[in-house]
Amino acid sequence: MLKEYRSIEEVAGPLMLVQDVEGVTYNELGEIELQNGEVRRCKVLEVDGSNAVVQLFESAVGINLSNSKVRFLGRGMELPVSMDMLGRVFDGLGKPIDGGPEIIPDKRIDINGVPMNPAARDYPSEFIQTGVSAIDGLNTLVRGQKLPIFSGSGLPHAQLAAQIARQAKVLGTDSKFAVVFAAIGITFEEADFFISDFKRTGAIDRAVLFMNLANDPAVERISTPRMALTAAEYLAFQKDMHVLVILTDITNYAEALREVSAARKEVPGRRGYPGYLYTDLATLYERAGRQRGHEGSITLIPILTMPEDDKTHPIPDLTGYITECQIILSRELHNKGITPPIDVLPSLSRLKDKGIGEGKTREDHANTMNQLFAAYARGKEAKELAVILGDAALTETDKLYAQFADNFEAEYVSQGFDTDRSITETLDLGWKLLTILPVGELKRIKQEYIDKYLKK
Repeated sequence: MLKEYRSIEEVAGPLMLVQDVEGVTYNELGEIELQNGEVRRCKVLEVDGSNAVVQLFESAVGINLSNSKVRFLGRGMELPVSMDMLGRVFDGLGKPIDGGPEIIPDKRIDINGVPMNPAARDYPSEFIQTGVSAIDGLNTLVRGQKLPIFSGSGLPHAQLAAQIARQAKVLGTDSKFAVVFAAIGITFEEADFFISDFKRTGAIDRAVLFMNLANDPAVERISTPRMALTAAEYLAFQKDMHVLVILTDITNYAEALREVSAARKEVPGRRGYPGYLYTDLATLYERAGRQRGHEGSITLIPILTMPEDDKTHPIPDLTGYITECQIILSRELHNKGITPPIDVLPSLSRLKDKGIGEGKTREDHANTMNQLFAAYARGKEAKELAVILGDAALTETDKLYAQFADNFEAEYVSQGFDTDRSITETLDLGWKLLTILPVGELKRIKQEYIDKYLKK
């Protein structure tokens, strides 16, 4: 029998102080029973002697201090897991919201997870095909990697996230592949877009969706990505599946963290975010990876909108330190009508060299990637020079590079949100664009590959 307390001393925003408690621990779940029998959930944030500060998952409206009871459940927040999760839609606390039945769990897992032993990690090296040329060809994603997408307000990161979730696959294996998609603090329209897109394309059959809306409590927002990663760990390390986890939008998660931190009167760090933001983000991102002795893997794509398109803002800044790469969306390309508007030059994937080449993608991949980067960079320089000095200042070769840059954006980067290109199609398209330049300019490609692929 759980002990009940009628010693609620104070309610301040999402926080509540309960006095004279015994044996209560940090992160323990609790229930508040109101006078009318309604039950609301809470979580212990702080224990000081016999006083406990708890955080409400729902609104504090209607809580009467003298007539409400609090019970502590003796466990942290858990997610019931089973293979029946695939094809289902849950809220941010793991409750089904698709009209289907409750999950009958194989087990219940603490959502805070267990840190992966660094010595047990396997190095990411297997190519994942997203069907998006700007990622597959130039900033390749490998299994077990963390690849954040840095976006701006109003840019089509939602469409890109849905496209990757739909199209992603591990080549050359018959292994089981799943997508865990967590939407954090999004609008009803965005949630409806994701659910409809997954159902329309059939991708929902291999997906688990967690939806936390903007009007849901801030505490739920903090739990949502942990729910998603717990589901991913179950599928990857207990059911040997390759799992792609997409979290959107991490900025909303960090805002919820700041809101709760302010309510607790903690000393703020940069721009009001808590000083432990780096550590907190790392507890999410570092749950991705591969483990020795396990077939499965977790590959993570967190999406975050940079306030005022500022890459030095704490959220993208700290994310860049923790993860191995970033894909950056460009407002300038978006205004030109290029979809997806991926800015390939500042984007990078530090592990791309590990997932490409013969036996993984194709022997010429590294050479063509380097040549495309170099040619696009020089083409952009030539276009900037033409803006300042006029076309007459450009050499004939510079004009070819400027033409290459235009064609590269229009054909290679821009492919729409419904085109699924194989890696072979992406590489062949790169060769086709390189025919714009004189053969003598292809200095980053081995002659044997020029002879083999350029004529095609």
